[in-house]
Amino acid sequence: IALKLGVTSDDVKNVIIWGNHSSTQYPDVNHAKVKLQGKEVGVYEALKDDSWLKGEFITTVQQRGAAVIKARKLSSAMSAAKAICDHVRDIWFGTPEGEFVSMGIISDGNSYGIPDDLLYSFPVTIKDKTWKVVEGLPINDFSREKMDLTAKELAEEKETAFEFLASA
Repeated sequence: IALKLGVTSDDVKNVIIWGNHSSTQYPDVNHAKVKLQGKEVGVYEALKDDSWLKGEFITTVQQRGAAVIKARKLSSAMSAAKAICDHVRDIWFGTPEGEFVSMGIISDGNSYGIPDDLLYSFPVTIKDKTWKVVEGLPINDFSREKMDLTAKELAEEKETAFEFLASA
């Protein structure tokens, strides 16, 4: 998004990664903002390219890990390490007012219709080293479908893991 708009990544905020760390993860920009010429605007409004945002952008994010491995001919462990560092920073210092980050957390009791007992990525705010799911974000039909697909994959992975443990 930053590259496409010619801004730094620091100028883009509140992009949500919903769900699994896999090719079904859903990068959602419906609530994202970008700073352009000193003014904060919605990403959809700024880009004016729905087909790219609902197509190539999502696919690129979903395949990011595989692309890193292909380009480096090595593991994407440094990318994971960077994500861990970012999470530690966010937990330690909190999120700025009006901003949130995506974090894989236990889905129990969420208001987004994701089944309980899954480790699922949600938008969260962090204050005093405590995270809280961002509640009440409107979810359109396109997003609902993507969110449910990645939840279904996580539920299947959980079931496979339990089957394996039961047979061990």
